Amino acid sequence: IEVDVNQIIPNPHQPRLYFNEEKLNELSASIKEHGVIQPLIVTQVGAGFELVAGERRFEAAKRAGLPKVPVIIREAGEKEKLELAITENVQRHDLDPIEEAKAYQKLVDEFEMNQEEVAMKMGKSRSAVAKKIRLLGLPVEIQKAIISGEISEGHAKAILALPNQEKQRALFELIKKNGLTVRQVEEKAKEVSVKSHTRMVNVDPEMRELENKLMGIF
Repeated sequence: IEVDVNQIIPNPHQPRLYFNEEKLNELSASIKEHGVIQPLIVTQVGAGFELVAGERRFEAAKRAGLPKVPVIIREAGEKEKLELAITENVQRHDLDPIEEAKAYQKLVDEFEMNQEEVAMKMGKSRSAVAKKIRLLGLPVEIQKAIISGEISEGHAKAILALPNQEKQRALFELIKKNGLTVRQVEEKAKEVSVKSHTRMVNVDPEMRELENKLMGIF
């Protein structure tokens, strides 16, 4: 059916946090010319509707000045709303890696799903979901660089090979300074890991005991 845009409220579980303004304006111009070709998915809430999937199309339609948009009404609980929103965005490659990781983590935290269940719902392997979620363990500045496109997801995965955030930050700075490729970052991470392992193997036993005590304290 077609409904008034003012009757639609956003999905509180929408995983997409950022919109590319240029692409959004391009979509708005296209919608102004041709209309909304693919309907939005909504659920009925009282006398109005809550958006489940299609937030970018909805925003572009409002910018284009459309008074009404085509929708498909679905019945969905809170978990299903999040699943549908994530699935559509993932299928359309509309989420950046951090948004996708946070969406998966939300299914785990708020809806008590394990990574295997998340993977099945999203049509992905468990390892793919696990690797994506691991990105959330990176320092905030590196996560922001992934969101902005300053570094790729491949760079980020290579950085994750390092054991602590201090070394991850140092490698990130090296990437920015020298414009390293993913392969070069992987090699650097291996070098750092080998050096760290060698240092630990050759350390004096008394020094190692002291290190362990200090680690326990701090």
